[in-house]
Amino acid sequence: MEEKIVDKEKTILIVDDEQHIVDILVYNLEKEGYKTLQANDGLSAVNIALENKPDLILLDIMLPKMDGLSVCKRIRHSLNVPILMLTAKDEEIDKILGLELGADDYVTKPFSVRELMARIKANLRKAEASSSIVEIAETPKEKTSNQIVVGDLKLDLDKFEVKIKDEVVDLTLREFEVLKYLANQPGQVITREVLLEKVWGYEYYGDIRTVDVTVRRIREKIEKDTSAPKILITKRGVGYYIASK
Repeated sequence: MEEKIVDKEKTILIVDDEQHIVDILVYNLEKEGYKTLQANDGLSAVNIALENKPDLILLDIMLPKMDGLSVCKRIRHSLNVPILMLTAKDEEIDKILGLELGADDYVTKPFSVRELMARIKANLRKAEASSSIVEIAETPKEKTSNQIVVGDLKLDLDKFEVKIKDEVVDLTLREFEVLKYLANQPGQVITREVLLEKVWGYEYYGDIRTVDVTVRRIREKIEKDTSAPKILITKRGVGYYIASK
C-alpha cells in the first residue's frame, strides 16, 4: 500500500501497437495507482510525450510510422524522462541501440508484470530523487557548491553538470548517476551487479549489459580515446572504477 502512495499521480506513457499488451499494461499500472497515456504508433508517441511530459515512457521498438529507436532519440532531445524499451527476445541489437540512444532500461517480451513494475518503480524513484536534489539546489538559501572533483573530472551535484578540463559534457540522468556513484569512490572497483542495484535501483535480474552500454556511452563523451580510457577504467572480469589521479 505504501508504494502506491509514493508513486501516486505519476503518469506513464505506454507506446505499443499491440492493443492487448497496452490493455494489460493499463490495467496493471492503474491498479498500482498510476495514470496512463497511450500511443499506438511512433509519431503519436513523440507528440503525446512532448505535449504531456509523462513521468516515464514504456516504449516498444517495432512501431508503425516511426520505430521505437527513432522515437527514443527524438524524445531524448527534449525530455529527460526515464524510457524503458520493450523488446522481443531476438532483438539483441535493438536493446543495445536503444540504450545507446538514451533509453534507461529495457524489458524483454514476454515480460513478467511483477518484474516490469519493479523496474518502473525503481526508475521513477531514481528520477524523483534526482529531481528533488535539483529543486533543493535551486532554492535561494542553497548557495554552497556541492561538487566531486577527481583529476580532470568535475561533477556539480547541484547543477547536474559534468565537466572535463572545464568543458561541459552533456550526459543523461542515468549516465550522470553512474558517473557520480563511481566518482564518489575513486580508485575503488565497483562491480556491474552493484552498479545495477545502486544506480538502477533494482535487484540483479541476470543481464548486466545495461551497465556496460551505459559505461560505453559515458566514455564516448568524457574520454579522448575510448580504446585507452584515462578516466573511467575497466577492471577486466570485475567492474569499473574512476582513476584516482
